[in-house]
Amino acid sequence: MNIRSRLKRLDWLCATYAVVVTLRTQFGLSLRWVSGLFYLGGYMHEYRMFRRMNQGGPFSLRGRDILPCLSDRTATTPVEPTYFLQDTWFARKIAEQRPASHVDVGSSVKSMALVAQFVPVTLVDIRPVEIEVENFSFLRGSVLSLPFSDRSQGSLSSLCVIEHIGLGRYGDSFDARGSEKAAAELLRVLAPRGNLYVSVPVDAECRVYFNAHRAFTRDYLLSLFPGLALREERYIYSRSLVAGYEPHRGFGTGLYHLSRP
Repeated sequence: MNIRSRLKRLDWLCATYAVVVTLRTQFGLSLRWVSGLFYLGGYMHEYRMFRRMNQGGPFSLRGRDILPCLSDRTATTPVEPTYFLQDTWFARKIAEQRPASHVDVGSSVKSMALVAQFVPVTLVDIRPVEIEVENFSFLRGSVLSLPFSDRSQGSLSSLCVIEHIGLGRYGDSFDARGSEKAAAELLRVLAPRGNLYVSVPVDAECRVYFNAHRAFTRDYLLSLFPGLALREERYIYSRSLVAGYEPHRGFGTGLYHLSRP
């Protein structure tokens, strides 16, 4: 078997493994329910014990009201590190700049609603937000065609968004240059002396992890925003926020504060 054939076979095996992992994690293709039976046995023991303790108390305890939570007894508090570190970084940046208002394109609704408690935020997205929060407003729109005039937004963000554009993950149309078009649209609406906050996956080379997201090199990401000054960059690798791009560490997340002179 020649080298090319071996590489194709390796690629096929990797793709097969990815399919199995996807089915297991997203559709429950696993035997974890067997261990769940063990935990359920312990749960029933604890239920009977607590029922005896609860007799005569003000709270009813009936079998039809049970709601088993079997996987929450963890040694540490669960934290998804990428969004946790990204959102704390972004909140600090907004607190430092204190804009009169802020526009976000497609980022976490929860994160923007929290920031809206000290700076009014307008979220632009293709899907409506069906909840009301003070100082938080929604505007339907696409990162490929923002509902703003040229150079009109002084404080703008799009966090973990442009890497998805054109991959069809969220029902959008396929476009191999979707990320570049999204970056150009953000650049179009950023005002003079305006601040732009962007985050994307980073890697040692530009890659498509179809259909989840793309990953960028630092240089390529910055090339998508010509004319802007880099005010700050931070990188998330595993559970750490570091100051420098470290491509030898492989996949991570890059956080960028850019501004127009």
